[in-house]
Amino acid sequence: MAGLPGAARARSVPPGSPPALDGSFLLSPLGGLMCAQAVLGLLVWSLIAATTYHLHAAYGWVMFVSLFFWILTLLFFVTYLLQLPQKFYMIPWPLVLMIYNAVATVLYLTAFVTCSAAVQPTSWRQWDYNRRAAASFFACVTMITYGVSTFFSFRAWKGLGSNAATSQVTDHA
Repeated sequence: MAGLPGAARARSVPPGSPPALDGSFLLSPLGGLMCAQAVLGLLVWSLIAATTYHLHAAYGWVMFVSLFFWILTLLFFVTYLLQLPQKFYMIPWPLVLMIYNAVATVLYLTAFVTCSAAVQPTSWRQWDYNRRAAASFFACVTMITYGVSTFFSFRAWKGLGSNAATSQVTDHA
């Protein structure tokens, strides 16, 4: 679990203790990226929701991807903020997070391409055009943040950047 917040004290959390907030998580690269993903994802789906997206099927896909991953990112953020991966140590959290970020990157790529292709500069409603163009830009930036998170999650999953002593699994009983 190298590279993930709280990895050094992962085995020091007693099994019966209540969840506690991990302040260092907010300052970690993973915490910063999750905050950026939540804010950018919120921008994407709120910009699309403020248009007449229901008249265009392409924006339904963008809305689904952005809202779905926004909710899941918030759930992962709260999970790591409350140090729940230390409670549920039997789940391979670095692998789960890497797969989640990789899937989010690919689906945000499709949402970005769909949103960009559906923006029509000759729209009769100028405010819809501006919002859709902005949503396309923020979908691209969100896709990039998920890609960076995939890279860091891959490094954490492989244990890159750690030594043999910190990557050994200890008894949790």
